[in-house]
Amino acid sequence: MWHDNETTVDYLNFGVVADACASLLKRTNGEPISIGVSGGWGAGKSSLVKMIAARLNDAAEPGKNTYVVVTFNPWLYQDFEGARSALLQLVGDEVLLRAAKDEKLLAKAKRLMQRINLLRLAQMGGEAAATIITGVPVGVVGRAISKVGGLFSSADAEEFEGDTGKEGIESDKVSTLLRPAEPVSLPSEIQAFRDALEELLEELKITLVVFVDDLDRCLPKTAISTLESIRLLLFLKRSAFVIAADNEFIRGAVRVHFEGTGITSDIATNYFDKLIQVPLHVPRLGVNEAKAYLALLLLERANADGDFDDDKFEQAMKAVPERLQRSWRGDAVTTDFLQSLVGVDDAKLVALMDLAEGLAPLLTQSSAVNANPRLMKRFLNTVFLRSALAEPQGIALDIPALAKWHLIERCDETLANALAAMVTSASDGRVDPLREAEEAARTAGNLPEPFKEDSFTREWLQLQPSLGEVDLRPLLHLSRDTATRDFGADNMTTEGRALRDALMVATNANGPLTQAIQAAGPTQAEMAMTRAWQLKAPRRTWRQGEDVIPLVEPCKVFPELGAKAGSLLYQAPLNKVGPGIIPSLFAQAWARPIIIQWIESPKLDRRAKNAIQQAEKRGR
Repeated sequence: MWHDNETTVDYLNFGVVADACASLLKRTNGEPISIGVSGGWGAGKSSLVKMIAARLNDAAEPGKNTYVVVTFNPWLYQDFEGARSALLQLVGDEVLLRAAKDEKLLAKAKRLMQRINLLRLAQMGGEAAATIITGVPVGVVGRAISKVGGLFSSADAEEFEGDTGKEGIESDKVSTLLRPAEPVSLPSEIQAFRDALEELLEELKITLVVFVDDLDRCLPKTAISTLESIRLLLFLKRSAFVIAADNEFIRGAVRVHFEGTGITSDIATNYFDKLIQVPLHVPRLGVNEAKAYLALLLLERANADGDFDDDKFEQAMKAVPERLQRSWRGDAVTTDFLQSLVGVDDAKLVALMDLAEGLAPLLTQSSAVNANPRLMKRFLNTVFLRSALAEPQGIALDIPALAKWHLIERCDETLANALAAMVTSASDGRVDPLREAEEAARTAGNLPEPFKEDSFTREWLQLQPSLGEVDLRPLLHLSRDTATRDFGADNMTTEGRALRDALMVATNANGPLTQAIQAAGPTQAEMAMTRAWQLKAPRRTWRQGEDVIPLVEPCKVFPELGAKAGSLLYQAPLNKVGPGIIPSLFAQAWARPIIIQWIESPKLDRRAKNAIQQAEKRGR
């Protein structure tokens, strides 16, 4: 299974963007900067941010500048602590840690922490804020925090300690407890905090880089609170902010925050833009990138399973990004390129590369996935989970078949439900309309109901393997709820099914096939003959003798099946019939009248007509 965590392993060619962003941060030379990394949920923002951080960690210049990377995730603090307080505390703790080795700087860092505590208390509102702003301890909370916050002298604090449990204190005692510099000016405190932090960063020779991640997972209130707290730290020298968030989400959060004020979309956009100097969009994946991403995920799995050795996997991880970097000049991720990663002789891995190539365009154009890396990863997780569930239940299904079925479930639920309903009513789990649709998609014919005429459906139908000839009940058993597992009755016996499968692969008459027909008996043989004839339709060329084996051989053993075989043969597309099938058919009494009628049809190829005439002459 693939974990849904951010990573510095680059499967998406994000390294180029991470290099550019890290270079931009380095070139600021201590000047403040804010960068917004925008992209939808699951687009790879967190991974891109982590790659940028890794590059900064390697860029330290001892004695001149060290990048101190602090990652803040407001989603973790939601409902537990105000995001603003948490961010200030995180920054203060990091500076305190960096100053620990220098006594003078440590003292400054502790004073900075006092200012942070003061601002955090002011944010609490109510009695705490009133006490801090006025200098008068208001209520029990106000009296308790006043001593802790340092608003009083140590001597007065001791006297005050005995009163903390009272409901109030006398006004004359208040006047003796307050410091001379009584009320606190919050604007002054905020500026003093900024000045102190800026001074400490310069003396410590560090550039503080704060990565704000998962902002678009937060409730609007938390998101706005985080953005407001960022304003306290923005545009200080030796500071940088990289904020990862979906722009659409931020605009929505701003509208919720200012609901009722008539805020316009332009104002909501400007709110975020004022915080961001450099907007950076996570590159959207195209077919090329999606193909490369799926291929590397599948190779990673093969490597973990021991099917793809470490050296080849390392080579693939290097070759794929290099290929993507050159895609602008036409070096696409082609079939040949993917197969070169694994070697054309490894059928199992070649099949996985073919799967990546087939899935990529469909997962890119589907609005349900839209080439989203997280959704593609989840897609493969589901497919491999079902594969793991199949084996203990005695179900033999390969990964491409599971992937094709899950693709239609994920991207066109209406069609998936329609096909599932057909499976439940089919006697053997095979769906004739699906078989016909796959054939029509290959030959550019019209698609039958319930298939829609669109590019996605046609490409899905052409994706290998074909499912029209497959018993789909195992796929539904693994993927659908119990309601869709109420499959229709299958009137075929074990011998009948065995004969059906034998007729589908037979290329000539042989002893084992004759024995299978005899073992099935006439009733089951008729069912097997009919079903095998239907299932082989997509592969039937109408030009070789083996094409009519499913009709000819059962009728040799049980002549009474000739009427049914004749009705099936009567539907032959005469414009496709070649001379190769004529001799074996003309030898069958049940087929001869039908073939003689064919000769009158203008659709029949002249060579086929000649073959019929020659067969008639030999039969006289």
